[in-house]
Amino acid sequence: MSTLDKVTIAQLLHALKQTWSFKSSSKWSMDNPSKGQCGVTSLVVNDILGGEIRKTPLFEGWHFYNMIHNTRYDFTESQFNESISYEDLPSNREEAFMDTNFNQYNYLKSSVLKELSKTE
Repeated sequence: MSTLDKVTIAQLLHALKQTWSFKSSSKWSMDNPSKGQCGVTSLVVNDILGGEIRKTPLFEGWHFYNMIHNTRYDFTESQFNESISYEDLPSNREEAFMDTNFNQYNYLKSSVLKELSKTE
């Protein structure tokens, strides 16, 4: 059984928090590490845990997150000061990729997988 077969939400969130950086989003800052990470994070979470990518319109534009076994997981909600009124609109990988690029995606995915491998 590989690490990905038994990864928990808590482990994945920890790995994301350890690896978000300017390399995964140009909006990243030390004060707000999840800023601008929603698209790239939703893609990596989808790769690891499956489920669906969902979106909600916000003032800044679309906000992406994940729906796994009918439960919403928004790993980047901490970037916002106000609570989100989720609409849970269906989305997909193509839309989420419009919020990132391959370099950011490849960096975050490989960094998260490396971080998760430390938990074996």
